[in-house]
Amino acid sequence: MMPRRSTSVKIVPIASDDENEKSPSPDPKTAIVHLVKKAMAEFLGTFLLVFIVLSAAIMNEMHGGALGLLGVAATAGAAVLVIVASLFHVSGSHLNPSVSVAMAVFGHLPWAHLAPYVSAQFMGAVTASFVAKAIYHPGPAVNLSAVVTTVPSIGTLEAFAVEFIITFILLFAIIAVATDPKAVKELVAVAAGAALMMNVLIAAESTGASMNPARTLGTAIATGTYTKIWVYMVAPPLGAIAGTGAYIALKH
Repeated sequence: MMPRRSTSVKIVPIASDDENEKSPSPDPKTAIVHLVKKAMAEFLGTFLLVFIVLSAAIMNEMHGGALGLLGVAATAGAAVLVIVASLFHVSGSHLNPSVSVAMAVFGHLPWAHLAPYVSAQFMGAVTASFVAKAIYHPGPAVNLSAVVTTVPSIGTLEAFAVEFIITFILLFAIIAVATDPKAVKELVAVAAGAALMMNVLIAAESTGASMNPARTLGTAIATGTYTKIWVYMVAPPLGAIAGTGAYIALKH
């Protein structure tokens, strides 16, 4: 459902450059090709993000905490910054089903694109999880499941609240920069990376700071660990919708 527009504030869709240009609708074949390219960008971007995040976590554990929480968080934030900056003009660089769902709910992503986007993100995350597992195979000295999976160390309701809040923060920041014409759109990568880094610092020790159902499901499948996985499938999308809606409501 499209947000109600006011005369003083214009919320524009988050989209690639070719979508923002006012041109005649492409023929069905061209539209399918464009959608496939966007889905491929989402697959690649999500693969790279999850692989980098898991690599940082595994290497930190294998080398006695050499990176530390700050290092792991900074790595995750830098990964988002680089990937979003690289692919934003292609697909919007959602890299996360929660982002895509929120964008679709508020009219920034066509509903017909939601399934291809989310499918590509899940496939990218699952592939990255198995690739990381195959490359590093840390062995008995490292509990791979404990290192890479997102399992709450706090109560279920508390974990749900944490994931909801940090995803709210992430989408509030993204929407503010990516869709408001008064903002500097080119800073969306910086905003997304900084928000993710901050969220990892405050929530990694309690929930793993997932914010991303694809990231959680990918590592769950690769390790066979599904403890309280429903928290990570439900809370982030709801937090994303709430964060997006909150910004739009404030601007109207």
